[in-house]
Amino acid sequence: MFKDLKKIDKPILFLLFLLIGIGIVFIYSASYHKVGNVVTLNNFYLKQIFWSFIAFIIFFIIIKLPLYFIESLIVPMYVFSLLLLVVVFFMPEINGSRRWLMFGPLRFQPSEFAKVATVLFLAKSISEPNLDNWKIFFRGALIVFLPLVLVLLEPDLGTSLIFIMMLFVMFLASDLPNFITVLFLAPILSLVCSFNRYILGIYLIILSFYLFKNKLSSAFIGLMAVLNLFIAIFTPIMWNTLHSYQQDRILTFIDPMHDPLGAGYQIIQSKIAVGSGGVWGKGFLLGTQKNLNFIPEHHTDFIFSVIGEEMGFVGTFLLLFLFMLLLIIIAKRASEMIVPERKIASIGFISILTFQILVNVGMNLGTIPTTGMALPFISYGGSNLIINVLSIALIEKFIVGEN
Repeated sequence: MFKDLKKIDKPILFLLFLLIGIGIVFIYSASYHKVGNVVTLNNFYLKQIFWSFIAFIIFFIIIKLPLYFIESLIVPMYVFSLLLLVVVFFMPEINGSRRWLMFGPLRFQPSEFAKVATVLFLAKSISEPNLDNWKIFFRGALIVFLPLVLVLLEPDLGTSLIFIMMLFVMFLASDLPNFITVLFLAPILSLVCSFNRYILGIYLIILSFYLFKNKLSSAFIGLMAVLNLFIAIFTPIMWNTLHSYQQDRILTFIDPMHDPLGAGYQIIQSKIAVGSGGVWGKGFLLGTQKNLNFIPEHHTDFIFSVIGEEMGFVGTFLLLFLFMLLLIIIAKRASEMIVPERKIASIGFISILTFQILVNVGMNLGTIPTTGMALPFISYGGSNLIINVLSIALIEKFIVGEN
């Protein structure tokens, strides 16, 4: 064990400890409320300390386990994650969705575990030798499709987007030809363009020309055009299948004043908090938007607004710099890996962390719809913290295995 510990990438471990420590400090701030001379303090920060302790136990267990043993668990982990995603439908509904498994006072979100299991199984499946491009494409699509559909049915739109983005990035890492990656993105772009028939027409012409330039058959190009046109035509039907709160979130993203006291309330209050922090912030524990409870869920999804209000531009800049530094170091280590499976899996984990950071910060700034996505290592929550630490632990284990 001590031999493996010596091989751990120390900068990654240091930044991980630092970010989790910052998270606990600001969860304490989010738990603290002072109105006049009355002070209330919730125990969220104590729970986060407990989950941080559990997370680091898991981290060092992963470092200790033989790599071949971890790799032998990949397929069972993926199957088990799918079973958990099915079991969750038999759990009580919370806030209009079924996302949690409950064990007494403890709650666990299976979709978090499914992200790790899917990355590992996807990397293993598409990195096998002697696979042609189409086998890689269809294997990857099928592996991600199963958990993606189950997560969508919960419903959890934010996490489902993570699966799509993860697949796209891991396809890029597997050196698939560019035109196959374009085929993956094409239906999404068709959906976006469907709101204007002229833009849709131009897009389909550009797509057909691109595929023609890659010397694909006329029949295949025609099939892709029909498929994307079909998606565009049925977009209104897909829109009507969304829950009303999901529609409100999208409409409120376009115009927060669409529902200022409802779906737009969180975005408006978060923007006020971040903006009021100015350059240096109002000071630790002194955020008025937070103290007066104007920001809902400010210890979870909107903790970035607490940091912005109390620490200002300087504090948020330093936090984002630490995130960037961590991701750059991990990406550099991943690029140096020799084993394709480990390299692709590491890139998959990096993509998940990056996506969560961008979406959470974006929704706190009002540039992205509210999705209920936590800020990694900072937001309160045991499931998300443990899974993100597990992801870093697996990357560290791959680094150890390469040395």
